[in-house]
Amino acid sequence: MLKGLGQLGDMTKMMKAAQEMQGKMAALQEELETITVTGESGAGLVRATATAKGVLTGLEIDPSIFQPTEKEVVEDLILAAIKDAQSKAAERHQAEMAKLTEGLGLPPGMKLPF
Repeated sequence: MLKGLGQLGDMTKMMKAAQEMQGKMAALQEELETITVTGESGAGLVRATATAKGVLTGLEIDPSIFQPTEKEVVEDLILAAIKDAQSKAAERHQAEMAKLTEGLGLPPGMKLPF
């Protein structure tokens, strides 16, 4: 199609690949909003749910932990569950990005700024 145009043909090919990647990235960003992960603490007494983008969407607390004298323990368990959910969300986000960028020929471990 673009024979004889040398690097112009390569540029067209790169632009097309960039547009395809942009579309895939947009689709992945939408998908990350629907993927959920659950973090927990206290052997499951407190569970926090978040999207793969790290947005907290739910919090479940077993009522058996509500003791007036244990307020600090409950607060610590809630924070631990939220941190666990956020950590899992970040891991899932990176895993999904790695799937998308596998074919780009990027150096191993290189993270895109998304």
